[in-house]
Amino acid sequence: MALIVQKYGGTSVANPERIKKVAQRVARFHAQGHQVVVVVSAMSGETDRLIRLAREIHARPDERELDVMVSTGEQVTIALTAMAIQQEGIPARSYTGSQVRILTDNAHTKARILDIDAARLRADLDAGFVVVVAGFQGVTDRGDITTLGRGGSDTTGVAIAAALRADECQIYTDVDGVYTTDPRIVPQARRLSTVTFEEMLEMASLGSKVLQTRSVEFAGKYRVKLRVLSSFTESDNDGTLITFEEQSPMEQPIISGIAFNRDEAKLSLLGVPDRPGIAHAILSPVGAAHVDVDMIIQNIGVDGSTDFSFTVHRNDYNKTLDLLTHTIKPQTGAREVRGDNRICKVSIVGVGMRSHAGVASQMFQTLANEGINIQMISTSEIKISVVIDEKYMELAVRALHKTFGLDGEDSPNKG
Repeated sequence: MALIVQKYGGTSVANPERIKKVAQRVARFHAQGHQVVVVVSAMSGETDRLIRLAREIHARPDERELDVMVSTGEQVTIALTAMAIQQEGIPARSYTGSQVRILTDNAHTKARILDIDAARLRADLDAGFVVVVAGFQGVTDRGDITTLGRGGSDTTGVAIAAALRADECQIYTDVDGVYTTDPRIVPQARRLSTVTFEEMLEMASLGSKVLQTRSVEFAGKYRVKLRVLSSFTESDNDGTLITFEEQSPMEQPIISGIAFNRDEAKLSLLGVPDRPGIAHAILSPVGAAHVDVDMIIQNIGVDGSTDFSFTVHRNDYNKTLDLLTHTIKPQTGAREVRGDNRICKVSIVGVGMRSHAGVASQMFQTLANEGINIQMISTSEIKISVVIDEKYMELAVRALHKTFGLDGEDSPNKG
């Protein structure tokens, strides 16, 4: 039989009744002879509650102490989950990240996993136990508790699957797989039976909330077989298998999904002297302020100046606008600073773009037909992203979804 790692998110373990449902699902897999490792998040809303509590004490809490505090959310969940599995008549043991020894670097609140000592887990599995592990957390070589950042439980699950060389890592969430786009925006959206790692990585980075980007990167690096399923369905459906392109014998559709992200803001520095090093002069202070830049566009004027625009996360908009206005504009001699925090990014993703011409033209024509102006464009081998006014986002997603044949019964890889 197989060794399976199952990860359950906060909504899946939000209360005792849902934890009992998780235990019943685990019991079914155990009864089939599978070895099972369960990775759980804190109960839904618990991490936010703990952060709010910390900030009632200190406006900017020490990150080491914050990690100590928020990691307790998962500690509660692993114990309750182990108890629920034991209630099903199955031996179970729970472990925090430090007990497993999920070794991380020292970057508190956003640590990265360096190594996992799987010996203790293997011994328990071989002895017939179901092992329950706290997601989202690890420990430094000095014994300090760390957390992996939001969505870090997905990364924990994939990392443990890689360390144990599990047959499959199953990510249980509140949706039953990866869809062609958000069904709340497009009711005709369909669940994909398969999607490639490349496509999933693009979708995750472009705004799809199904999987955390780092977990997909980890799965691709260590070739972990990954599946997305719903914890709210009684039967075990197949969900969406995230696999490697070469493992799929059928020709891929041109476009597999439409992703979007509302959390975008655009900043522009106009009338910048066009000289070598100007991009570095603009973006170096932005990077030093720990602001991640996404899309960049530069237009060369006829008067020896250039207009330089880039996008950042909307949470960083005010900080970056202030930096451009008071520091970078005087240093570069730019004429004007402009900002817009009412934009969004809409993207089409599909490995089929590699072998089909005219996809960009088709996308741009569709948006033009709807009267939607494109402000910025970014492309890769398997995706095209555009920045548009936020008020047109849903219209753009619906139109593109229809244009590329993702609506209705003939959807590609329909679940």
